[in-house]
Amino acid sequence: MGHLRRGGALAATLGLLLAGSAAAPAAAEPRSAVPYRNPISAGVGDTFADPVIVRGDDGYWYAYGTTDPLREGERSFHRVPTARSADLVDWTYVGDAFGPDQRPPYAAPGAAYWAPDVRRIGDRYVMYMTVTDTTVSPEGSDYAIGAATAPTPTGPWTFADEPVVAPRPGGGGGYLWTIDPSQFTDTDGTSYLYYGSYYGGVSVTELSPDGLRAVGTPTLVAIDNKFEGTYVLRHDGWYYLFASTANCCAGPATGYSVQVGRARSPRGPFLDRDGVPLTASRTGGTPVLTQNGNRWIGTGHNGFLTDLSGQDWIVYHAIDRADPYLDEPFGINERPMLLDRLDWIDGWPTVNAGAGPSDGTRPAPVTTGPVDERFDRAGLAGWRRIGGDWRVADGRLTGGGTLTSRTTVGGDVRAEADLRLTGARSAGITLADRVEVRVDAAAGALVARDGRRTASAPLPAGFDPAHRHNLAVEVRGRQLVAELSPARLGDQVAVVELRLERPVAGRITLRADGGTAEFDNVSAVRLFQPVRAAVPAPRVGRELVAYSDEFADGLGPAWSWIREDPAATVAGGALRWPTQAADLTGTGNTASVLLRDAPAGDYVVETKVTLDLGEETVRNYQQAGLVAYVDDDRFARLAQVAIWNTRQVEYGYELPFAGQPVYGGTIVGTPATTTWLRLAHRVDPANGEHEFRAASSRDGRHWTWGGVWTFPADTTPRIGLVAHGGNQPPVTAEFDYVRFYR
Repeated sequence: MGHLRRGGALAATLGLLLAGSAAAPAAAEPRSAVPYRNPISAGVGDTFADPVIVRGDDGYWYAYGTTDPLREGERSFHRVPTARSADLVDWTYVGDAFGPDQRPPYAAPGAAYWAPDVRRIGDRYVMYMTVTDTTVSPEGSDYAIGAATAPTPTGPWTFADEPVVAPRPGGGGGYLWTIDPSQFTDTDGTSYLYYGSYYGGVSVTELSPDGLRAVGTPTLVAIDNKFEGTYVLRHDGWYYLFASTANCCAGPATGYSVQVGRARSPRGPFLDRDGVPLTASRTGGTPVLTQNGNRWIGTGHNGFLTDLSGQDWIVYHAIDRADPYLDEPFGINERPMLLDRLDWIDGWPTVNAGAGPSDGTRPAPVTTGPVDERFDRAGLAGWRRIGGDWRVADGRLTGGGTLTSRTTVGGDVRAEADLRLTGARSAGITLADRVEVRVDAAAGALVARDGRRTASAPLPAGFDPAHRHNLAVEVRGRQLVAELSPARLGDQVAVVELRLERPVAGRITLRADGGTAEFDNVSAVRLFQPVRAAVPAPRVGRELVAYSDEFADGLGPAWSWIREDPAATVAGGALRWPTQAADLTGTGNTASVLLRDAPAGDYVVETKVTLDLGEETVRNYQQAGLVAYVDDDRFARLAQVAIWNTRQVEYGYELPFAGQPVYGGTIVGTPATTTWLRLAHRVDPANGEHEFRAASSRDGRHWTWGGVWTFPADTTPRIGLVAHGGNQPPVTAEFDYVRFYR
């Protein structure tokens, strides 16, 4: 989305052995030509926010960003800037989707277009976007979801005359934040649109077959005041709702991050790893991507793609904490486009096995390989005609019969092709002259066959075989999985699995029976190797008794106050502290802080706090928890907090910047009435910075680890407790202990 904010499928592991024959030796395993490093949009601009990437018919990758200037000092807004890449690493700006005066009839002059989402629907591309201002209200911010269509990923784009989702008046005044659209096509062919944000929550609605109109009744899938920027994909039979949380645009204090829930239906209910719904007041959400202490903060608003090896990737924007604004301080946040590996571990997605955003060089996505045919040259030098008539024209292969590649691929493999039936009864891919996967238009099924073994999945009602689809076949060992999708974006319309009789050896073959078919972007690449284990969480070692306090007999002498609160008492093994009508953020600095010195070196500090904030009711912003504190304008506060109708664990952060304090925050796990909180401190050996990583737990045993905030090397953060944010209705925080561990 832009800059307004309120408040703080199967990529399963499969396989096939394709050994070389005497006539044609097996090609080596494809590897990235060069490593890459983030941000990948550096060649396009200094900022490229809310990015999504699709693969075009020409085999190139296309990226789209939100309306912003691209470079520092430019000050000219690009209306959905578009970039192109052959390798997902080096990008070239190819223009804007819309001219400065191009707008749909319902858009007000000067409207911007935020958060584009581009999909192939039928025989054309459809772009969904937030239209920031419409003619419904002269006051503006009457957001709508618009759509435009084009024959190619670079246009020309033509706006639909009516919004897909019109502005929606809000019960609290103004208009609900009808923003951040994301389209998804299910296996039955039904098309859905997800949209919404903090004011109004995230909803899903069914779309008309052309994708340009919302039909039916929307369903709320994620609560208001926590989520926006959603993206849905199907993986291993589950529907995963990715959603961004916290503030997108707080400059050097931005804590935007991505969380996820999953469901068995595209309408939900979406639950996190702990079984908590994303619609609950004590809101669920399993972290996927959050800042880790390197240069990148505010890691959010993601898209998704799969490279030619079958490895999934997450595309998103982030902020360089050393260069957070495009131009002047507190102006447009500078949010370049980043790309990182998306792993699936125990059924849940995580970035770089849980390590988070990358800064140094990394292996690049696989975008070419032993077989990588775009048919952009006349002739078929790399192929052998077995039967039928085949010809290359306009960058596509058309024909009927059988055509076999002269190259073999050893080991487990992923083969894919863009496919369109132009008269054939069936067409598809055959491996090693034995294992075939085909779109059978006559039977209305995606069919896999190995000798007598056959499996099939129905094609959705209304499926048009003359429309271009991507057929991807992954084989690992003796297990085959094939997917048919319109856009390669986790949006499969048919999935079939088959246990093979035995490993196979041979080449990839294209086949069309009973007429002609069109093939393009044919590849066969060594299948990716999945990551099975997450990086370890911070280790909790022996307790440092000398620094710990069980609150058994008053406050120990190591504690001291900033603005002492006489209402805080210690008795019966607990510190009891009524929440204050005060705060630490901004320039007010009226809240009390109970502090003690921290041990030297690396450590973990933990507390157990009971704070009954109830549910659903608005009691902003009562909270209690831990704080790493340098002074009133530099601290990191980990607390369970009431944010409007939600209850969240917020890890807030304030620092001085350009002469004033700046506050932001990131979200960790789900709170309970009693919540356990941890801060894991380490000193970065490279620069001496203090890094504090946050965690929360609902039972003291199972922990959710979140983001990292940093303090300069020349500071000495102390550890403390806070209880503030409001005193109505009255509520008392009860701290059972503060324990330090090495």
